Amino acid sequence: MTGGEPAADTISETATRCGFVALIGAPNAGKSTLINQLVGTKVSIVSRKVQTTRALVRGIALEGETQIIFVDTPGIFAPKRRLDRAMVTSAWGGAEDADAAALLVDARKGLDAEVEAILERLPQIRGAKILVLNKIDTIEPPRLLALADLLNKKLPFAETFMISALKGHGVPLLKTHLAARMPEGPWLYPEDQVSDAPLRALAAEITREKIFERLHDELPYQSTVVTEQWTDQPDGSARIEQTIYVMREGHKKIVIGEGGRTIKAIGTAARKEIAAAAEQKVHLFLFVKVRENWADDPERYREMGLVFPKD
Repeated sequence: MTGGEPAADTISETATRCGFVALIGAPNAGKSTLINQLVGTKVSIVSRKVQTTRALVRGIALEGETQIIFVDTPGIFAPKRRLDRAMVTSAWGGAEDADAAALLVDARKGLDAEVEAILERLPQIRGAKILVLNKIDTIEPPRLLALADLLNKKLPFAETFMISALKGHGVPLLKTHLAARMPEGPWLYPEDQVSDAPLRALAAEITREKIFERLHDELPYQSTVVTEQWTDQPDGSARIEQTIYVMREGHKKIVIGEGGRTIKAIGTAARKEIAAAAEQKVHLFLFVKVRENWADDPERYREMGLVFPKD
């Protein structure tokens, strides 16, 4: 060896890998819970309410010398409204660009109409296709094995994994396998970065999650949160102003609650999580506005990272 050049075997031993994995599935399959487990911290909001995730959320995880960029896509379902169409288009777009696509299936629901529809389109995706059966602790092993066999007969998958995203069972093995499938190349993000979402967007999503948690059955799906201002204060804290947009005056009353108790509780819960994410003290101010046609406003779609679908 001359000229100070490293040996070829040294290069191969330290070569880094980096790639994209899209998590796709029907609403409430557990994609957001899984991506938080894989990354090791919260990067995607979780709610019992279907279609919580609206835009592509990228979580960044490390596995040895490999950086895996997980894309938590909106749940794939039969779209009825303009926002629905934008979300489904975004989900398939995330899958088409990925090095691997992991289909997450709720083992309790099994092969339903939504999973059938995904299986029909999945062969068009170029990357490796991985089947992930989630919530395995909720059904008996014979049923689980039968479901895995049925899904692989419908579409042969490169690998099948059985996990509990909520409890973390089987997740490390899945992560190791996905890392091995990533192509060689430099990392795209710094080692300590866990998401590419700006703090303003993450803060809005955290508040939206707290609204869903508190008003799951009372507030319709058509509501959104926008971080209007984020001002760093001289004492190191942040003053954040957010607007909660709803579509009816009655919805506004629900969010505010009697004597303002509901919005105060939402703000307290959101402030704690935003402060933890931002790693600074936060002063959060929430406002509620009625905007009947916000779901038809292109600007709202841009704020969510979605393409506004034309009629």
